[in-house]
Order: sequence, then structure tokens, then C-alpha cells
Amino acid sequence: MKLLADEGVDSPIVLLLSNKGYDIRYIAEFAKGFPDEKVLGIAAAEKRILLTTDKDFGELVFRLQQTHSGVILLRLAGINSIEKALIVENAIKMHQLEIMDSFTVIQNSMIRIRKRLSDL
Repeated sequence: MKLLADEGVDSPIVLLLSNKGYDIRYIAEFAKGFPDEKVLGIAAAEKRILLTTDKDFGELVFRLQQTHSGVILLRLAGINSIEKALIVENAIKMHQLEIMDSFTVIQNSMIRIRKRLSDL
């Protein structure tokens, strides 16, 4: 699975996923400060699922209907970075096929996956 981590994603999450064999790129390492539209465009062009903590990507995907290969919004407040990394890795592993081309929200005790309307 190919992933693109937005710059707001904790680096331990990126490191753990990389160590687990995921093909992951980190915006903070090559395009820091890029606008959200460009970040989503990079992810779509490279057919990567975007990992982010930024709710603005929901507007880009749903209201503006921008092309994407999938978005995972991390809403993991009050948890240390290592625990977040383990939750994210487990969610991706368990829902690998479902999260492709979907908008997924990972919260402390819940995962919501919303497929594109055209896929329903």
C-alpha cells in the first residue's frame, strides 16, 4: 500500500509504517508548507492514500470533489505518538481494501469509512 503523510502527521507514525513495509512518503521531508490542494494532488498523481490530521481535506474531497486515492483523517487526541502509530498501523492492516478510494476517519475507539458516492 502506498501512503503520503501530510506534514501534521506525527513522525513516529511515518516511521512505524515505513518499518512495517509500507511505501510511505512524508510531505514534511520534501514539500513542507505546500497548500492542501497540492498535497492532495501529489497523493492522487502517485496513487497514494493521504494520511492527515487536517479536516480541510474533507471539504476538498466532498464539497469540491477533488480526485484522490483515499484519505485517512487522524483524530487521535490525548494519545502519545507511539500509541497513535500503533492504532493507525492496526487500522490500516485491518481495513486495507476498504480504505482505498475512501475517506476514512480514525478516532481513539472508532473507524469510519465513507466510500465515494460513485462506488455506492
